[in-house]
This record gives sequence, C-alpha cells and structure tokens, in this order.
Amino acid sequence: MKKVTLLVAMAFAFCVSLTSSFGQSKNIVETASANPDFSTLVSAIKAAGLAETLSGNGPFTVFAPTNEAFAALPAGTLESLLKPENKEKLVSILTYHVVSGNVKSTDLKDGQKAKTVNGKEAKVSLKGGKAMVENANVTKADIPTSNGVIHVIDKVILPSGM
Repeated sequence: MKKVTLLVAMAFAFCVSLTSSFGQSKNIVETASANPDFSTLVSAIKAAGLAETLSGNGPFTVFAPTNEAFAALPAGTLESLLKPENKEKLVSILTYHVVSGNVKSTDLKDGQKAKTVNGKEAKVSLKGGKAMVENANVTKADIPTSNGVIHVIDKVILPSGM
C-alpha cells in the first residue's frame, strides 16, 4: 500500500511539474503578464476591465498583439484608447482579438470567418503554411493556458468601421 501511495504521489508531482513547465497552470492573463512582449496588451486588458473575464473558465482563443504591434498604431492612438472615456471602443477592439473556444492552429482553415467575442467575424487565411487573421501574421501559435490558447500576432486588428 505504501508503494502504491508513493507511486501515485510521484506521478501527481510529475504531472504538476509538467503542467507548470508548459504554462497550462496559468490562465490567459497570467501567461500574458509573464511575457514582457505583452505588457501593452495586459495594460489594455486591465484598462478595458477584461482581466477577470479572460482569467475565467473560458475556453478562449486570443490573437495577442505584441508591444511592437501596438507601437505600430498611429501616434496617439493607444494613449487615446486607454483613456476611461474610450473604454467602450477599447473593449470592442480587444474582444475582436478573442474567439470563444480553444482553437488550435491546426483548427484554422483558409477563408474561415472566425466569430469573435465582440460579435464580428475576423477572416483567417493560410498562405505557405502560415496563418493570418485579417492583416496580422500569426508569428507564434498554440501557447497553452489553463483556460484556452494564445496565438501571437504582429498587428493590432480592428473591427470594420474603426
């Protein structure tokens, strides 16, 4: 009995260690917060009041723009979006980067229209083995989290009409 208990305890410890090493013990917000390339995204998520939602059960798929992607926006755009009076617009933009469900890169299809959390569809295209969402390249795919998956993109995508 002691051997079985020890074996079970060792297996559990191994699984916890394995899960932690692949980031799956952290939710989307915690995973993004741990990566300095997403500091602007995390600040925007907090300013929009979406941190609690994206830390929740999900699952969610987030097409996550890097700091460089935010820096490429026209001068003053980000600063304006982060103002409290523009919260609704910021929420609309950020939720355009989120799809319900755990959508892996292998689930993406050329010409697919992914319904985003803000209710609009984002066009997915596959060219030369690389995925794009709208006009943004997926530069790193399938970062696992405890409540979904993150795909890194190189541009901030905007819903039509913005």
